[in-house]
Amino acid sequence: MTSETIYFEKLEDLIESFPPDSILSRTIYQNGSIKTILFGFHPGQELSEHTAAVPALLHFIKGEADLVLGEDTKTAQTGTWVRIPPRIPHSIHAKTEVLMLLYLLLDD
Repeated sequence: MTSETIYFEKLEDLIESFPPDSILSRTIYQNGSIKTILFGFHPGQELSEHTAAVPALLHFIKGEADLVLGEDTKTAQTGTWVRIPPRIPHSIHAKTEVLMLLYLLLDD
Protein backbone atom coordinates (compact mmCIF):
# COMPACT_ATOMS: atom_id res chain seq x y z
CA MET A 1 0.00 0.00 0.00
CA THR A 2 1.14 3.53 -0.68
CA SER A 3 1.20 6.40 1.79
CA GLU A 4 -2.11 7.61 0.28
CA THR A 5 -3.89 4.29 0.71
CA ILE A 6 -6.46 4.24 3.52
CA TYR A 7 -7.76 0.90 4.72
CA PHE A 8 -10.56 0.12 7.17
CA GLU A 9 -10.94 -3.60 7.74
CA LYS A 10 -14.33 -3.28 9.42
CA LEU A 11 -16.26 0.01 9.39
CA GLU A 12 -18.43 -1.04 12.33
CA ASP A 13 -15.36 -0.99 14.56
CA LEU A 14 -15.09 2.77 14.03
CA ILE A 15 -18.33 3.35 15.97
CA GLU A 16 -18.39 0.46 18.43
CA SER A 17 -20.69 2.11 20.94
CA PHE A 18 -22.62 5.35 21.17
CA PRO A 19 -25.51 6.64 23.27
CA PRO A 20 -28.93 5.28 22.20
CA ASP A 21 -30.42 8.78 22.05
CA SER A 22 -27.99 10.15 19.48
CA ILE A 23 -26.68 9.71 15.96
CA LEU A 24 -22.97 9.23 15.63
CA SER A 25 -21.13 10.70 12.66
CA ARG A 26 -17.42 10.47 12.02
CA THR A 27 -15.46 11.84 9.08
CA ILE A 28 -13.25 8.98 7.93
CA TYR A 29 -11.71 10.62 4.86
CA GLN A 30 -11.51 14.03 3.22
CA ASN A 31 -9.56 15.63 0.39
CA GLY A 32 -10.36 18.40 -2.09
CA SER A 33 -12.79 16.22 -4.06
CA ILE A 34 -14.69 14.15 -1.52
CA LYS A 35 -15.65 13.99 2.12
CA THR A 36 -16.65 10.61 3.53
CA ILE A 37 -18.66 10.44 6.75
CA LEU A 38 -19.67 7.26 8.58
CA PHE A 39 -23.05 7.46 10.36
CA GLY A 40 -24.44 5.17 13.03
CA PHE A 41 -28.14 5.32 13.95
CA HIS A 42 -30.00 3.49 16.70
CA PRO A 43 -33.55 2.36 15.86
CA GLY A 44 -35.91 5.33 15.93
CA GLN A 45 -33.21 7.95 15.39
CA GLU A 46 -33.83 10.48 12.64
CA LEU A 47 -31.76 12.87 10.59
CA SER A 48 -34.34 15.59 9.96
CA GLU A 49 -35.01 17.10 6.56
CA HIS A 50 -32.09 19.08 5.19
CA THR A 51 -30.29 19.82 1.92
CA ALA A 52 -26.68 19.75 0.78
CA ALA A 53 -24.99 22.28 -1.50
CA VAL A 54 -23.11 19.50 -3.31
CA PRO A 55 -24.12 16.09 -4.69
CA ALA A 56 -24.24 13.35 -2.07
CA LEU A 57 -23.98 9.58 -2.22
CA LEU A 58 -25.54 7.38 0.47
CA HIS A 59 -24.44 3.78 0.90
CA PHE A 60 -26.29 1.76 3.52
CA ILE A 61 -23.86 -0.79 4.97
CA LYS A 62 -26.20 -2.27 7.58
CA GLY A 63 -29.82 -1.97 8.69
CA GLU A 64 -33.09 -0.55 7.41
CA ALA A 65 -34.37 3.03 7.27
CA ASP A 66 -37.09 5.17 5.75
CA LEU A 67 -35.52 7.63 3.34
CA VAL A 68 -37.34 10.72 2.07
CA LEU A 69 -35.90 12.16 -1.15
CA GLY A 70 -37.76 15.28 -2.17
CA GLU A 71 -41.36 14.11 -2.63
CA ASP A 72 -40.49 10.38 -2.67
CA THR A 73 -40.30 7.97 0.26
CA LYS A 74 -38.12 4.87 -0.12
CA THR A 75 -36.95 2.06 2.10
CA ALA A 76 -33.20 1.82 2.42
CA GLN A 77 -31.66 -1.47 3.51
CA THR A 78 -28.29 -3.16 3.61
CA GLY A 79 -26.77 -2.56 0.17
CA THR A 80 -28.93 0.43 -0.83
CA TRP A 81 -27.02 3.12 -2.77
CA VAL A 82 -28.43 6.57 -3.57
CA ARG A 83 -27.16 9.69 -5.38
CA ILE A 84 -28.83 12.90 -4.26
CA PRO A 85 -28.44 16.03 -6.41
CA PRO A 86 -27.60 19.34 -4.69
CA ARG A 87 -30.36 21.15 -2.82
CA ILE A 88 -32.83 18.21 -2.79
CA PRO A 89 -34.53 17.97 0.62
CA HIS A 90 -33.94 14.58 2.24
CA SER A 91 -34.24 12.87 5.62
CA ILE A 92 -33.48 9.48 7.18
CA HIS A 93 -35.40 7.60 9.88
CA ALA A 94 -33.76 4.43 11.20
CA LYS A 95 -36.06 1.41 11.62
CA THR A 96 -33.21 -0.78 12.89
CA GLU A 97 -29.61 -0.10 13.82
CA VAL A 98 -28.14 1.55 10.71
CA LEU A 99 -24.59 2.00 9.49
CA MET A 100 -24.34 4.35 6.51
CA LEU A 101 -21.59 6.01 4.52
CA LEU A 102 -22.19 9.52 3.20
CA TYR A 103 -19.95 10.77 0.39
CA LEU A 104 -20.10 14.50 -0.34
CA LEU A 105 -18.77 15.20 -3.84
CA LEU A 106 -17.01 18.51 -3.31
CA ASP A 107 -15.96 19.22 -6.90
CA ASP A 108 -18.68 17.44 -8.90
